[in-house]
Amino acid sequence: MPASRRFTSREMIEKLVSFDTTSHLSNLELIEFVEDYLTSHGVASRRVMNEDGSKANLFATLGDETQAGGIVLSGHTDVVPVEGQDWSSDPFRIEERDGRLYGRGTSDMKSFIAVALAHLPAFLKDGPKIPVHFALSYDEEVGCLGVRPMIENIIRTLPKPQVVIVGEPSSMKVVNAHKGIQSYHTTVTGLEYHSSQTHLGVSAIQHAMELISFLMGLAEEMRRRGDPSGRFSPPYTTINIGTIRGGTALNIIPKTCSFLWEYRMLPGADTEEIITRFNHHAENDVLPRMRAVFPGAKIETKVRAQSPGLAALDGDPGETLVMKLAQCNSAEAVSYNTEAGLFQLADIPTVVCGPGDIAQAHKPDEFIEISQVKECEAFMRRLADYVSGAPL
Repeated sequence: MPASRRFTSREMIEKLVSFDTTSHLSNLELIEFVEDYLTSHGVASRRVMNEDGSKANLFATLGDETQAGGIVLSGHTDVVPVEGQDWSSDPFRIEERDGRLYGRGTSDMKSFIAVALAHLPAFLKDGPKIPVHFALSYDEEVGCLGVRPMIENIIRTLPKPQVVIVGEPSSMKVVNAHKGIQSYHTTVTGLEYHSSQTHLGVSAIQHAMELISFLMGLAEEMRRRGDPSGRFSPPYTTINIGTIRGGTALNIIPKTCSFLWEYRMLPGADTEEIITRFNHHAENDVLPRMRAVFPGAKIETKVRAQSPGLAALDGDPGETLVMKLAQCNSAEAVSYNTEAGLFQLADIPTVVCGPGDIAQAHKPDEFIEISQVKECEAFMRRLADYVSGAPL
């Protein structure tokens, strides 16, 4: 790569989107590109690899790494799949139409990373007096997996940053609270039998539906409890059943049935209440009736992903700084989950602020408004001025 190569934000978005970093694939080509780009500007970086070496987080510091109070720009490099979606254009090649840039990851969330990287020369121009850290992660879309070891690395090797800015799509509004998420895979194992002999078999589907009905009862209870803050939409902890699979034929009592489910809880809520009550119902109410017919019956629930919510820290200096950079007068709350809660759990002040609309995330023909890119560029210019010592 030529020394000190420069990219416009649009060019960098095109480059990052061109890498197919769907979560089940490697992100190393993208990471290598960013490494080379940083190196061309004299910026060292370090990888934090996953266990099998197929994926990497990337961390880099502009300025004095030993100085406390730095600004972390954080984003995930993975995207969700495009298989089975009806796209009007190549999802891994940017197409501009009607003031929008179409492509997988344009909103969620490569545009934030791209605009930040494109402004590298602006951050370096006067030698930043406040360090700026780039923190790029893998596997956010499948449970915020990659950022965890990177956060551990940050805590172990760096002074405490002033604030982390997670650039998930928020329409460049500052978000200081979001829900947490817990997801599970439950498998019910019964006993196959001829469908005419229902008293001798144990229907896995029937008992899975009992469990799901119990979850829907909990969902209604959570709805009635509501959200005292009144900030979230919907204003309560939610429960969702995502998929159900079971049975082999109409005339066979089904042996197995499995379902994926999740709950998204309000910040500060008891994260274990729902799973604890679910397991108690399964083990004490449903399973004994199954085993009365077939002692080998089982109900097994495994954790798929757990990510904490983000709680508002009213008056936090880092949040106040980001609101000035974004030129916002107030912060908002959202129901989607991000890596921000994990940074906050590590006692690092964190907010969400990035270009694009979450409504476009994960959809076919995902896009970002060019006006949002320009708004993010203005944010980065103000940040570059701030870290160089200019007053806001």
